[in-house]
Amino acid sequence: MSDKPYVVGGLILFLVFVTTPIWRGVATRKTVLATPQIALPAKEKRCVAQVSYMRTSHMQLLDQWRDSVVRGQRRQYVTDDGRVYEKSLTQTCLSQCHGSRMDFCERCHSYSGVTELDCWSCHSDAAVAIRNMP
Repeated sequence: MSDKPYVVGGLILFLVFVTTPIWRGVATRKTVLATPQIALPAKEKRCVAQVSYMRTSHMQLLDQWRDSVVRGQRRQYVTDDGRVYEKSLTQTCLSQCHGSRMDFCERCHSYSGVTELDCWSCHSDAAVAIRNMP
């Protein structure tokens, strides 16, 4: 007795299960959301780190900044090419470069499905506006 029918049947079932999400998407005509269009900074030409790093690891950088400022009182960040920035989400990131939490942070985070943003428990748009007053 040959096992060939069982092997072929198993492969067909495997392919059906693996490709079900694709066929379901085709059947319901769901489209992938377009990448969010983000306004580039007007004042700065370069970020504090490479764009690819910031897209994937900005939270680690912000956590490192927080820890070094709060625990070590080190407020200056020096980039690889010697530029100096203040370690501050509101003063550096939002004030100098990205301008608005809604236009920058929220747009990317909602596209990526990020729901837990604990930055805003301390850093708010109102706090940024007050610090930027003349």
